Amino acid sequence: MSAPTRRLTTAQALVRFLSAQYTERDGVRRRLIAGTWGIFGHGNVAGVGQALVEYADVMPYHQGRNEQSMVHAAVGHARQLNRLSAQAVTTSIGPGATNLVTGAALATINRLPVLLLPGDYFASHAPDPLLQQLEHPVEADVSVNDTLRPVSRYFDRITRPEALIPSALQAMRVLADPAETGAVTLALPQDVQAEAYDWPEEFFAERVWSVRRPAPDPVELAAAVEAIRSAGRPLIVAGGGVHHSEAEQALTAFVEATGIPVASTQAGKGSLRYDHPADLGGIGHTGTAVSDALARTADLVIGVGTRYTDFTTASGTLFRNPDVRFLNLNITGFDAHKLAARTLVCDARSGLERLAERLSGHRVSEAYEADYRAGKERWDEIVEAAYRADDDSAVPTQTQVLGALDATVGDDDVVINAAGSLPGDLHKLWRSRSPRQYHLEYGYSCMGYEIPAGIGVQQAAPGTPVWALVGDGTYLMMPTEIVTAVQEGLPVNIVLIQNHGYASIGGLSEETGGERFGTAYRFRAADGTFTGAPLPVDLAANAASLGMDVLRAKTVRELREALTAARASDRPTCVYVETDPAPTAPPAEAWWDVPVAETASRTAAVEARERYDRKVADRRRHL
Repeated sequence: MSAPTRRLTTAQALVRFLSAQYTERDGVRRRLIAGTWGIFGHGNVAGVGQALVEYADVMPYHQGRNEQSMVHAAVGHARQLNRLSAQAVTTSIGPGATNLVTGAALATINRLPVLLLPGDYFASHAPDPLLQQLEHPVEADVSVNDTLRPVSRYFDRITRPEALIPSALQAMRVLADPAETGAVTLALPQDVQAEAYDWPEEFFAERVWSVRRPAPDPVELAAAVEAIRSAGRPLIVAGGGVHHSEAEQALTAFVEATGIPVASTQAGKGSLRYDHPADLGGIGHTGTAVSDALARTADLVIGVGTRYTDFTTASGTLFRNPDVRFLNLNITGFDAHKLAARTLVCDARSGLERLAERLSGHRVSEAYEADYRAGKERWDEIVEAAYRADDDSAVPTQTQVLGALDATVGDDDVVINAAGSLPGDLHKLWRSRSPRQYHLEYGYSCMGYEIPAGIGVQQAAPGTPVWALVGDGTYLMMPTEIVTAVQEGLPVNIVLIQNHGYASIGGLSEETGGERFGTAYRFRAADGTFTGAPLPVDLAANAASLGMDVLRAKTVRELREALTAARASDRPTCVYVETDPAPTAPPAEAWWDVPVAETASRTAAVEARERYDRKVADRRRHL
């Protein structure tokens, strides 16, 4: 007797399959694929598009305006839910598919799950070449979707209906794997999408993917305990893995038992609440004075769920103690072995709990605790000064904007940012009150991420106030998902800061001898330079034209009032503020390596190279 089957198109089978996938961790079950974003064209309109209509009752659909933005929204959703739920993104072939590449890179770099379903050319090659098909003279199986291979954690092109079965299962495995997750791509030839097949009923059965918490190896654990017991000035560097594994409480308990202080990466900020005595704030190039000072004298650096990017290590110049050693607790061996570290390859929560058990009774010296607590108090005064506005009628500075927002948000509000000068100011100054309040995408630092990510966060956490902080440069990159927020009735708040140019890269250009060339939004003068008055661009009017409520704030007082009104609104709202461009954030406490021209005729570049040579001499390879 033959096993029962169901005759469906490949696209119908895929959507039906996705609707029955779940994750489970610590007894909590979630939909693995919570919904599908899509922009339709030839290549997916008659396949996946028809399937989404067929199964609209079990697979929510979200209409996007830009393919890259759809991926950003899906990434925001996944991060808010600690990678336990993802979304799919379907596109046409051609530019619709290649627009996915930036979003896919962002997802994979940040280790966040998203399922990409780009259309592809006919597997049969019946109409060849077809509209938007890339023709390769010696490789007929290449398509534009091959650009997604290097930025995907798993990739397959489904050239026959039955090939979907093993590939779909592999795709779910990777999406749910805490060590391997990232962008997953199933390229779907448009003829195969519409082809019918007799699918085994088992393919559509509810399937639960267990998100494991691997425990540490006993030998590695013993070595880690000994390293911590023998350290005089240990420092924890908390990365995004703390949040992904929901290890915040375990970290707090570990810190309170041992007295070891915590500095955080951009992804790890909020691992401890900002007012915890052991929370020292950000570390590295955009870190706090107290974190970076301790990093320079630490004899043991305990990395928990961090990738150790150049911002965190100050391009290899931060950890200066000649006897410093590293202990890395990470779910991937790839990251755990960085900086020639002792390794503890395991889930962050599991590892911290086991360390706490084995270190019972161990605590750092009172002198060390007094040292870092005094440094924290000094830094808190610096934050207060940066936030304070003595004249409510004045044009606010960027740090005063953050101060006004800090006074407005509740503990569970989510603040989103990704690029420009804001990440540095936020890393130094923002006072995180809950694990998910601080949402910085700094693995790829992708301009345009914030607004669509805000939509994804709002979908993942309905009722949570969400703030997308964007400068004028970022806003101009990708504002179109405002229409999606309006369409879906999502009350995302945008804080749009106008400073007439690329403030962050302008400062970097000046520091490295580029003389701020090409970084300001100004009229072009007769000699080709960009000088003169700011461009007459009204970004607030643009946001309003896309359907947002817009509140313009010209003074500190008006800004506070506008932020309060935005938080109370049930509509997508933009708070527009033109800031005083004078920098008011504390300067960088550590270096970042951006190579400077080795030879030049202009004085600015020559002097920048002299500074560079002095700094690069401090680099150290930890072996």
